[in-house]
Amino acid sequence: MLRHFPPVNGAYAHKKRDYFIAAFTFFCVAVCLMTDANATLEKQNALGVCGWVFLTGLLLGENKEVRMQVVIAIIFATIGEHFASPFMGGYTYRFGNVPAYVPPGHGMVYLTAVALGRSGLFLRYAREIATFVVFTCGAWSAWGISGYAEQGDYVGALLFCVFLIYLFKGRSPMVYLSAFFITTWLEIIGTAVGTWKWAAIDPVLSLPQGNPPSGVAAWYCLVDAVAMGGAVPLLRALKTISVRIKPDKSRESAYQGAGNE
Repeated sequence: MLRHFPPVNGAYAHKKRDYFIAAFTFFCVAVCLMTDANATLEKQNALGVCGWVFLTGLLLGENKEVRMQVVIAIIFATIGEHFASPFMGGYTYRFGNVPAYVPPGHGMVYLTAVALGRSGLFLRYAREIATFVVFTCGAWSAWGISGYAEQGDYVGALLFCVFLIYLFKGRSPMVYLSAFFITTWLEIIGTAVGTWKWAAIDPVLSLPQGNPPSGVAAWYCLVDAVAMGGAVPLLRALKTISVRIKPDKSRESAYQGAGNE
């Protein structure tokens, strides 16, 4: 069950860049969401501009594969946001839109999951951190279906089960494990300050769900899985297209040269 977890007592390096990305994103998420709680639409759009600037800066030190993963995560998550929020009504932002900072925000959140997942701290204490996450999220989910919670959360319990599958069956458990922390952080802050609100009844399953659902990290893990699975094939496809285009351009140049002669 733990075959994809890092080896115990390995020599794992601590890179300041990984911790900086995580700390910076946690800070930006808090500031952004609390600012948006009472912001105008214009200020919300300005937050979006800042998000793209920050994300671009963070990506400068990453390789092509990680950059492509971030691009895929942004595209997939943004499509999902428009489907789940304005279309389905699973949760609703203050203006009934998808705020401009959400796409770059998803990029920063994904990059943070990657950075924490490869950090020396998470690699060294992977099993201890996983135990903490499972028990914490499990207790949260149990509370949601106990009957004592103000708002029932059966959807959260289902999502928690899905999250466990990602964590113990997926090939990148460290990314999923790290995603729990940043996504729980942003969901708790976002819902607490009223930046968005989850529907009391899920529109698809017609089951009660919390605000936020306890296992909400599972949705973000889906984004992570798509990003990691799609990056390499897409890079290969782009490389193949590039190789095919270059010979065609070379032939065209040769023909033009022969014509001039």
